[in-house]
Amino acid sequence: MRRSTFALFALAAALPVAALAQSAGEVERCFQNPAACHQGGGAPPAAPPAAPSVTVTRPAHPAAPAPDYATVLQGSEAERKKIQESLRTLDKYNGPIDGNLQSDATQKAIGDWQKGRGTPPVGKLTPQEAQQLNAEATRAPIRRIEPPTQTATPTPLSPAAPSNADALKSLQARLAERRKAAEPKAEAASQALIRDLKAYVAADGKGIAGEQFAAFAKWYADNKAAGRAIGDITPAIDDYGEAKAGAAVSSEINFQTRQGDATFSQCLMFAWIEGNPRKNPQVLSCDDVAAVEKWKTDQSLRSAWR
Repeated sequence: MRRSTFALFALAAALPVAALAQSAGEVERCFQNPAACHQGGGAPPAAPPAAPSVTVTRPAHPAAPAPDYATVLQGSEAERKKIQESLRTLDKYNGPIDGNLQSDATQKAIGDWQKGRGTPPVGKLTPQEAQQLNAEATRAPIRRIEPPTQTATPTPLSPAAPSNADALKSLQARLAERRKAAEPKAEAASQALIRDLKAYVAADGKGIAGEQFAAFAKWYADNKAAGRAIGDITPAIDDYGEAKAGAAVSSEINFQTRQGDATFSQCLMFAWIEGNPRKNPQVLSCDDVAAVEKWKTDQSLRSAWR
């Protein structure tokens, strides 16, 4: 008994100070079974505190930039004409190659091309779309008419097949029928213009003809200042058909002007959309064929005579 008590006191002296706080029973157990005691004595160490939760906030995606249409619209004339040529190659455009990408005909052609690709038909191109359009036109197959294969014995034409001359006559007959059907309305529109022009001359430069056709009013004033009088006024209808804003008419008007004993012949092309008042009136020189055709293209004129 004395030997056990002495061993207990020796063990207590060897343990850390914190172990002295344990009960005698715990010391006894440690002495009999050291593996059951925690190293260092006392209660097991507390678990480390849990790491604080962190909330990650992801930045919002920036808004997509607006499409860049200005670069193509402000490109060089050669680049803009190439776009029209590509549209023509792809059978989307048949207007003039003038580099005007903001004309109604060109915007419609661009919109048709965009619609065919499954993109919104806005009628304007971004630089990337312009490159894709030109590349697509470059890849378009060239249409060729291959010559017939030569044979040893040529096959005679069938008697029932019409000749080229017969086909031309048939086409001319159909065009004549179309013109005959449309000409009464076109003639009425042209004669109404002639009445307004004659009334303007009779009133010495006053009337709706000059108000609607500013270029004609200037032409009349220039002739009057030069001492020339206006004589006969005769029309020759150039075209008639349906435009995007209504029935369109273009008519050559021949004016006989006199200055003393000299007589002059002058020709002006009047173009307008039927209405009261007339819409989009234009006066051009009869020799300016390109300007007349451009006006027809801008109006999307579907001729009744062609």
